[in-house]
Amino acid sequence: MSERERSGPAESTQPAMVMAFRRLHEAGTFVMPNPWDVGSAVVLAQLGFPALASTSAGAAWTAGRPDNGSTLAATLSHLRALAHAVAVPVNADFEGGFAVEPELLRATVLAATGTGIAGLSIEDSTGDIDRPMHPFALAVDRIAAARAAIDDSGTGVLLTARSEGYVVGRPDLDETIRRLVAFAEAGADCLYAPRITTVAEITAIVAAVAPKPVNLLINAPFITVAEAADLGVRRISVGGTLARAAWGGWLEAAREIAAAGTFGGFRGLPDVDGMLREPAPIE
Repeated sequence: MSERERSGPAESTQPAMVMAFRRLHEAGTFVMPNPWDVGSAVVLAQLGFPALASTSAGAAWTAGRPDNGSTLAATLSHLRALAHAVAVPVNADFEGGFAVEPELLRATVLAATGTGIAGLSIEDSTGDIDRPMHPFALAVDRIAAARAAIDDSGTGVLLTARSEGYVVGRPDLDETIRRLVAFAEAGADCLYAPRITTVAEITAIVAAVAPKPVNLLINAPFITVAEAADLGVRRISVGGTLARAAWGGWLEAAREIAAAGTFGGFRGLPDVDGMLREPAPIE
């Protein structure tokens, strides 16, 4: 086991990570970027971000799969690796919980709490094009089951409930708010509607679920951190967009090599090895 792995927040330090993560949600606005592997997590922590979040899309792409293509076992292993690699809280993109029925979801969430994470999110999307959202009552019951699992675990992991209407082609603000309010009442600690992009949408959701905090996804330059803070957003994440930015960089360089036989994309590259090198042991 490496020095970094030994010094990261394993399950033995999970209570401190959970406490730190919960404090971040009490006031102000913080950015929680999304690493896609251990290396990107370590560097993001080095840059001073106070918390990190996994990205199901970014992690799946590293294994040659599209988003939502990972298994429960692979996801639990990935979350454990991230949580052990850094000394900041890690929030889990736990997708739809890898189960539909509340009792089954309760078991998978309980398993996730044992990986050392400080928070996790549960979605209300189904992956079915014809029925992209779980029915309202079932969606609420699933959040209640996740809450019960966390309570059973005794970890205090922070629960984020996501409503995916804007992601799956059902951009109904009233329905999104109805679901988020119900999720808050069912025990969610933080609320999240990915892909909202207007001041009106953000303001309405922040007001509807207050005083509970809201996570805002920024996956395009439509707003700044300062502007989001002025609207009352407590937490900002970027989903798979940092991973896409990395893919964009190497694809451009690779396409240049394939098409022109030149290597202009190799200019100005970072010293990745230097960023990840372990400090020398103290003599």
